[in-house]
Amino acid sequence: MIDSFIEYFSDMPTLHRSMLLVLGLGFFFIIENTFPFFKTPYNKLKHTGVNLFFTLTTVLVNFLLAFLLIESSKWVSTQEVGLLNWLNLPIVLQLIIGVLLMDLIGAYAAHYVQHKIPWMWQFHLIHHTDQHLDTTSGNRHHPGESVIRLLFTLVAIVVVGAPIWLIFVYQSLSLVATQFTHSNLDYPPIIDKAIGWILVTPRMHRVHHHYRMPYSDSNFGNIFSIWDRIFKTYVEVDNSKLIYGVDTHMEHHEHHNLWSMLAIPFKGYKGHIQYDNEEKL
Repeated sequence: MIDSFIEYFSDMPTLHRSMLLVLGLGFFFIIENTFPFFKTPYNKLKHTGVNLFFTLTTVLVNFLLAFLLIESSKWVSTQEVGLLNWLNLPIVLQLIIGVLLMDLIGAYAAHYVQHKIPWMWQFHLIHHTDQHLDTTSGNRHHPGESVIRLLFTLVAIVVVGAPIWLIFVYQSLSLVATQFTHSNLDYPPIIDKAIGWILVTPRMHRVHHHYRMPYSDSNFGNIFSIWDRIFKTYVEVDNSKLIYGVDTHMEHHEHHNLWSMLAIPFKGYKGHIQYDNEEKL
């Protein structure tokens, strides 16, 4: 069983990865529209079109640079670099520890840093300009951000000593988690509480997409919520009070016009708006 698992993910077909993306989007799109949290009407066709454009650019960047992941994995294996190459662990522990650390470095740390370094934020904020969060918002990344995230993934591979099968497992889990956490899905709070101690949930991640600080600088997690709890960036908020977007880029062309959005990182940094009163949600 374990050998078959490793063999499959060691050479996971591109078609299967593509199917995971398409089927995941389709699944969450159906259930979030059947049981929506926010019921505000908006042009879903245009909104989906914008997000699918950025999804395709994300896929393209990752496809063109995938050789870096493969070569990095080969290098850490041959040079015996990274934790998993230094520790003689059973495969199950390699899987658990590896995915945890890949998520910490390749996702949580990458996300946190992009919020703190101005030039990185200029790329990342395109993700935050979405004013109608749903499952299609998950891969709404500027191509420049896709490169930044890939660089953090390379660091994670070296630190972890990740074999290629672990990289593909992590990327598959990350993809599904992203689609789930960005979904506009309504479900019983008791379920959220049950899984939210370990995994990031839509109710948790929505807070991160509130249009102003300090809420947009919280809940950075991707797969596991434990990192936000450990590093004190976890916040709980009544989701019904949230307003999506970025307060510095609320104009229609800044979140719907593709060319305007692609150009945002090169127009100069806009610092967060300073408000007279701190917002309490």
